[in-house]
Amino acid sequence: MKKLCVALGLAIGSIHASYAEPSTTTQVPGYYHHQFGNYRVTSLLDGTIYLNPELFKNLNQAQKTKILTKYAAVNEKGIQTSVNAFLVDDGKSLTLVDSGAASCFGPQLGSIAKNIELAGYKLANVKTVLLTHLHPDHVCGIAQNGKAVFPNATVYAHEREADYWLNPASEKTVPADKKENYLSTVKNVKTALAPYQAKKAFKTFKDGDVIQGFEVIDTRGHTPGHHSFRLKSNDQQIIFVGDIVHSHSLQFDAPKTGVDFDVNSEQAINTRLKMFAEISNKQQWVAAPHLPFPGIGHVYKVNAEQYQWIPLYFDNVVEK
Repeated sequence: MKKLCVALGLAIGSIHASYAEPSTTTQVPGYYHHQFGNYRVTSLLDGTIYLNPELFKNLNQAQKTKILTKYAAVNEKGIQTSVNAFLVDDGKSLTLVDSGAASCFGPQLGSIAKNIELAGYKLANVKTVLLTHLHPDHVCGIAQNGKAVFPNATVYAHEREADYWLNPASEKTVPADKKENYLSTVKNVKTALAPYQAKKAFKTFKDGDVIQGFEVIDTRGHTPGHHSFRLKSNDQQIIFVGDIVHSHSLQFDAPKTGVDFDVNSEQAINTRLKMFAEISNKQQWVAAPHLPFPGIGHVYKVNAEQYQWIPLYFDNVVEK
């Protein structure tokens, strides 16, 4: 009996040792289906990055630490931030809102195309790509190695946004300390758009336009031509907000917190305040590229100065 116990102990120890380390550090596939009225909205995770808290303005370090502690978000890496995009299936065509960073931000991002396919869709079936703005983490995902990732898609951005990044005269309006980043972004934008421009598949839209059922909403500030998109179905609304917010903790508890990436910080803050008030009042759904994956949820008004992000509840069943 004693020998049997020893043998079993050794066997169990051996099994435990063989499972001591996971075979991979990758989490489950980065997509999530959400049924919104007559549409299926699939959240797509491009990856996760960490932002230096110093990038967030109008709060001192003590205020930031207090809010981050409240949300259990204090760590040595920085403020965890998702990069998401959203694929909308209306049963007839596919529309992608933003496209992720591809290789523009390093190996930690660049999973949108892969996750579209893992979610059961084909890249060739994406007919429309709506870009909230032209920062690399939103536009670079449309091209890879000089070729269109979505060969049959037409790509759209606001005409004011295209002018800011593609018109050489715009460089004169950029402050000296921002010029290096501006020119780097211009290079990435041109590279991403090139294969679509070559076949006349890049178009601009104007305020008030409706594209494939998506209403254009002026949310400028983060960039001069930054826009969000409203989709309606069965008395519901979902707003694809783009970069009106970068932190589910700091910018909800203190919505007047700016971020260094904003081209016009005051305008961006005013846009966020306006949109938070409207979204919370109308109980609209939100799809946000930089809130924790899957980035879909609601905005709740706590009081006159504060809001709270309410993420959707995970559901393992989606309508067909």
